[in-house]
Amino acid sequence: MCEHHDEKPGMDRRQALKAGLGVGVAAAAAAAGAHAASAAEDPYADPASPALPPSDMKLIGSRTALVVTDPQIDFLSPKGVTWKVVGASVEHHNTVENIERLFKAAKARDLTVAVSPHYYYPTDKGWRFEGALEKLMHKIGMFDRKGALTTEGFENSGADFMPQYKPYINDGKTIVTSPHKLYGNESNDLVLQLRKQRVDQVILAGMSANLCTESHMRELLEQGFEVAVVKDATAAAMLPEGDGYLAALTNFRYMANAVWSTEQAVEFIKNAA
Repeated sequence: MCEHHDEKPGMDRRQALKAGLGVGVAAAAAAAGAHAASAAEDPYADPASPALPPSDMKLIGSRTALVVTDPQIDFLSPKGVTWKVVGASVEHHNTVENIERLFKAAKARDLTVAVSPHYYYPTDKGWRFEGALEKLMHKIGMFDRKGALTTEGFENSGADFMPQYKPYINDGKTIVTSPHKLYGNESNDLVLQLRKQRVDQVILAGMSANLCTESHMRELLEQGFEVAVVKDATAAAMLPEGDGYLAALTNFRYMANAVWSTEQAVEFIKNAA
């Protein structure tokens, strides 16, 4: 752990903790990235002989929403506090660009678009108990905002949206839900917002694959939505504890109504009934 006396002169606590997050995981990320780079050994490749039934999901535009979890700087930019552990995965899957392609395609077809962001306010730091990642997120200042009723310091902070997504998110039509606090959307108004649009089909993308994205998938399925996950429009941390993306991909295949590439999703959006 990084204590105050170990911080370099001129480096604030957030920067110091961001740097410290990479210690001990860079080798794991590099090894996983190198392994995935070989097509013959790609752990993310579709199974040659699938055992599970193929998807029969067909999009109906008026009933479909694109939902993007956590399209924020702290996850998707080299400036973000998690880049040392998610960056290799984000770059491998071309995640940033693929999310933008989905935004563009959904807007072109006038689909419902919703963003489910992750914010922490000062009062959230008073929680009496936390899981491992909750502790880490609070320690490194991930998704921090000054408060629920102010946007002071929000612009270009780690909690802000990626700049290239802002034209789509800030167009006056995109639903920006109340924040989810852990991983799933049980604690925010996403389901209410989708129901009010008469949406029952969801194209799901965003960060992070085995955390918020998978948790949103599980809750949406439980709520009766038909969910397609876009597998290369997400990414995850690679740590000594495991490759989060690979863990999520297995569950996407087991549970989602469909698992698509961005190329497939864009084509399905264009041709939605």
